[in-house]
Amino acid sequence: MTDAAGGRRGQLRASGLRPGWTTGACATAAATAAWEALHTGEFPDPVQIVLPKGHEPAFALTQEELGDGVAMAAVQKDAGDDPDVTHGAVIRARVRRGEPGSGLAFRGGPGVGRVTLPGLPLAVGEPAINPGPRGYLTENLARASERLGVAADAVVEISVDDGEELARRTWNPRIGIVGGISILGTTGVVVPYSCSAWIDSIRRGVDVARAAGLTHLAGCTGSTSERVAMELFGLPELALLDMGDFVGAVLKYVSRHPIERLTLVGGFAKLSKLAAGHLDLHSHRTAVDPAHLARLAASAGASPGLAAEVRAANTAMGALQACHAAGVYLGDAVAAAARAEADKVLRGAPVSVDVVCIDRAGAVVGSAR
Repeated sequence: MTDAAGGRRGQLRASGLRPGWTTGACATAAATAAWEALHTGEFPDPVQIVLPKGHEPAFALTQEELGDGVAMAAVQKDAGDDPDVTHGAVIRARVRRGEPGSGLAFRGGPGVGRVTLPGLPLAVGEPAINPGPRGYLTENLARASERLGVAADAVVEISVDDGEELARRTWNPRIGIVGGISILGTTGVVVPYSCSAWIDSIRRGVDVARAAGLTHLAGCTGSTSERVAMELFGLPELALLDMGDFVGAVLKYVSRHPIERLTLVGGFAKLSKLAAGHLDLHSHRTAVDPAHLARLAASAGASPGLAAEVRAANTAMGALQACHAAGVYLGDAVAAAARAEADKVLRGAPVSVDVVCIDRAGAVVGSAR
């Protein structure tokens, strides 16, 4: 199937949603504009770049400075119809000529994180400018250098206004990236509601934990489940995967990059969706299935009358409470079914999975090993 009929671009066109641009694309645009100004004395505004999948977006500059042997250009990130933590952030590139034959060197300025733990695709000590953006930034500067008739020897410093504050709302502190955000984007394009950034963060969290030698990780649906995981198992923060609704992303990645033990900890309602075979637990995309809960209740010993009450319950917690009052362990039944579904996704990978269901207060209401 061609892009015109399907694929991510086709899906985006059909949705009517507006795409956005990653921090990597914005950094590339800013660096390209600064590099051209350094040699011509004029900033191209807007500045057009070429991204890996053939997109050729143009970016308006929000600020520009030209000094003695250095140029700076800034671009404000527009994440389109999928605004994230960095939507509206100002990405700056300060560029100067490098030594002849040195090629392109990357530096992290204020607001860009620094890698402090192994397991990421960047060496410890490097600025958190990911390989994807490094690649297409290099290609765009090489293309500009060819037009200008100069060698592509440059030192590029990327910075992000208020990046250190923004990073507190990302995974970076947990996976050992300190001092700011990461410059991300394999393709440079933010596809609305693709959730790719979160899923990529989950994968990086697994990588860092494995590199640190951890053998027991916990996939958690939120802050309460993280607290429970730490209390129950004594896990360090590095072992906690903030999977949100993306349990499928955790299971699929761990199936390819196994760990000895994976514990899934989450709210009873969310994990009841996994028990029913759903790998995306978001309330807008999947719903609790009362009929499935009723079948699980029956398998746990519920009478026909109680099963009918479960089927008619307004909420998953209402069903759980009805079973608890009758001495039927619906929480354990849901946890066992969720564990069985997780095992299906793992497809025989050498990973031991257990499941812990909790209520809103963090009390354990079911478990399975």
